[in-house]
Amino acid sequence: MDTTITVSDSQLNQNLEQRIQYFISHLGSEKEVEAYFKKSIVDLKADLEEVIKNQQMTQQMQGKIIDKVTVTPAEVRYHFKNLPEAEIPQIDAQIEYAQITVMPVISLEEEDRIKSTLRELKRRIESGESGFAPLAVIYSEDPGSARSGGDLDYMGRGNLDPAYAAAAFNLKGDKISNVVKSEFGYHIIQALDRKGEQLKTRHILMKPKVSPEAMKKAFGQIDSIADFVRKGTFKFEDAALRWSYDKNSRNNGGVAINPETGESKWKMSELDPDVSKEIAKMNINEISKPFQTIDDKQRVVYKIVKLINKTPAHKANMRDDYVELSNIYLSSKKEKTLDSWIREKQKGTYVRIDPTYGNCNFKYQGWIK
Repeated sequence: MDTTITVSDSQLNQNLEQRIQYFISHLGSEKEVEAYFKKSIVDLKADLEEVIKNQQMTQQMQGKIIDKVTVTPAEVRYHFKNLPEAEIPQIDAQIEYAQITVMPVISLEEEDRIKSTLRELKRRIESGESGFAPLAVIYSEDPGSARSGGDLDYMGRGNLDPAYAAAAFNLKGDKISNVVKSEFGYHIIQALDRKGEQLKTRHILMKPKVSPEAMKKAFGQIDSIADFVRKGTFKFEDAALRWSYDKNSRNNGGVAINPETGESKWKMSELDPDVSKEIAKMNINEISKPFQTIDDKQRVVYKIVKLINKTPAHKANMRDDYVELSNIYLSSKKEKTLDSWIREKQKGTYVRIDPTYGNCNFKYQGWIK
């Protein structure tokens, strides 16, 4: 067995909790889940634990096998050239757009309120009046960790917000940090364990609330920016550089980059729903009316968007769709690599197949000898 493949307790508990929440969202409540499975939530978790752990270990092993698989431009060209006409993939309609984002300003009074609350929580923990985990469950606004007492899995500096990482990696023993401001809000942090450059922490996150006055002011600002652009006072890209809060697009003329592909092309299904709603009714070079949405840090922001280009659905070609074709071929190559690994391991691996499954049509033949 590969000893580098492990599943931490926090990772397992987080996935168990996500699975239970999935059941609850589909069935309605914990009671409905218990009635459906005819067992308590505690017993259901116990039954799922080994299954989920095996799934996670399988995923890690698969990732390790295909981690170094790559494709070169020459391979992509050769693969495409030799594809039968009937197998050339159909590319969905895609768009390119630019955006300007304005964020409502949080008042100093609201920031002070949040920091004061977190300082009081820190005092209660340090005095022994309360535990960190119960307070995280009650107060933390991080939906991914609050239910598990604020626990996060092992992470390196590059996987954490820079301010969070700087504070967390400087903690000694079981000390709790002072209040830390990150892009997500304000935190108090406790380090739980360290493995080399990987740190396991828990935190309580609180997010300042935006006042109606600040929202009104932000809307007025984005409305004025839209007016400047429509009148030609500023080009869209210059206005983005000057006023947009979105650091991922403002230095690029406001052009939004698809994080899945690294390109500026987006399928409509990949867009934020609020952006998609605006884009759907726009013509090329048109600028939207200001609208409210939520950014990737779950903060209220106001936007205007400009539709740069629309590409209709079409058969793939190397000129327009190289990235898409490269990803398709890479997926195919990874699958073949995984298949080869499994077939090789089959030769020397003993697996007992229950006779009940003897007549099943296995994806990989040869398990039953």
